[in-house]
Amino acid sequence: MTAEASQTTRVPLRERPNLPILVSFACIVLLLLVGSLYSSSFLSPDYLIQQLKVASFLGVIATGMMLIILLGQIDLSIPWVVTTGAMMASAATAYGPFGEALAVPFGILCGAAMGLISGVGVAYLRIPAMIVTLAMNVIAQGLMVAYTGGFSPADSASPAMRWLATGTLAFGIPNAILVWAAVGALAVFALTRTTFGRAVYAIGNRESAAYLSGAATQRLVMAAFGISGALAAFGGVLLAGYAGKAAQSMGDAYLLPAIASVVLGGTSILGGRGNYMGTVAGVILVTLLQSILSVMQIAEFGRQIIYGAVIVAMLLLYGRERALR
Repeated sequence: MTAEASQTTRVPLRERPNLPILVSFACIVLLLLVGSLYSSSFLSPDYLIQQLKVASFLGVIATGMMLIILLGQIDLSIPWVVTTGAMMASAATAYGPFGEALAVPFGILCGAAMGLISGVGVAYLRIPAMIVTLAMNVIAQGLMVAYTGGFSPADSASPAMRWLATGTLAFGIPNAILVWAAVGALAVFALTRTTFGRAVYAIGNRESAAYLSGAATQRLVMAAFGISGALAAFGGVLLAGYAGKAAQSMGDAYLLPAIASVVLGGTSILGGRGNYMGTVAGVILVTLLQSILSVMQIAEFGRQIIYGAVIVAMLLLYGRERALR
């Protein structure tokens, strides 16, 4: 590995909390204070744990999206990969105890397979990620509509899916939060302590330099898309367990929040810069914002305007911070 590439890959590991991350956490505190004006329960432990539980589903999905954005790419297949993971995991439960035991890994593997196909298109065929992932989203939608006949699937979530999404393992902490914590810990370890993580940052900064330094850039990009697909499908599995069954288009609500969570946390949309703590802050911020707008009973069009305005404002602040640097 050349000195230039080595220096590039080490920068994110030493990066200190930047302005977007600090602003995200400040906004979280502000939202909780504003919410407490409407109800004192906004600051109660039960409410905070419930919000973290809801955020955990988005957090798992956003983890995969962060990996793709660090590469300087985008994954638009999230909506129906989430739905496919939920539907296929639920479908496996129809095959008795054996199917129930394999429901969760089967759903995740379906998402990983779709992600790998997208990764082949991006890495080896050099199709723009926006095009190939959008096409994969449409293909997944067609396959799921064909499978269900256009109706809600009749299959229910397995007991393991319900336990992961709604159960409690210890100290009253929902399993969903523990699952997100485990996924996040693995992501942090992979991005900061492995060759794979250093190569992801290097590819995001300059793919040609990473390739000349000896990184297997094509295989790494393909693997990253596979991981993103697996995590999106895992998020769908958790959502199906939370709701008790899968539903058509259940992943549609997670594309923009997943991207917004990553970018609001300070990860550069151009790739090569960001850390997972920012994504955690972004996920919590987006979840709280949606919750508070709902509690305030603002009309749907008003929620969309406020939600979009907050995202644009913070992205402008992020751009200003980069310009100052």
